[in-house]
Amino acid sequence: MKMNKKLIGTGLLTAFAASLCCITPILALIAGTSGLASTFSWLEPFRPYFIGLTILVLAFAWYQKLKPQKKIDCNCETDEKTNFTQTKSFLAIITVVAVLLLAFPSYAHIFFPDSENKIIAVDASKIQKVEFTIKGMTCSGCEHHIKTEINKLEGIIEVLVSYEKGKAIVRFDNTKVSIEEIEKAINATGYTALENKTIIG
Repeated sequence: MKMNKKLIGTGLLTAFAASLCCITPILALIAGTSGLASTFSWLEPFRPYFIGLTILVLAFAWYQKLKPQKKIDCNCETDEKTNFTQTKSFLAIITVVAVLLLAFPSYAHIFFPDSENKIIAVDASKIQKVEFTIKGMTCSGCEHHIKTEINKLEGIIEVLVSYEKGKAIVRFDNTKVSIEEIEKAINATGYTALENKTIIG
């Protein structure tokens, strides 16, 4: 029974670790400490291993739970109730939680507020577009975190962020906000804007 508890604990821990890099930006946003968002981005390369380990551990726990138990031939009566943490129901709950944790990066964006800016009219000569190379993004949660922080600035027209490309493209009114201010907003999230280049057109 102790083995099952250890397996369940290990399964949950590895599932949590697999998605920690994507959970942290949400927690940072809720706590108002956006600079902590990229703290666990170093875990991203290990994510496939954590996922594999979670699946193996939970599969073994289910095997242990479903395999036929050896019956002890005994004439004694036992009224001992099975502890809930040793039931199939508990293991099923843990499995569902683990799956939700593993899938977290695919639905993390729903936790971020809609931060689109509504710009009514801007003189075309004042609109500037800049592309930033950003280090530390690992999932769509990182994208939304950066986008949310940039959109808090006045004069932002459009923000496109891609963690796969490690880029952010920002259209803005250069009379209301500067490239330096945008870069500062990116760096305040805990990710790093390595370089920027102005885009014509």
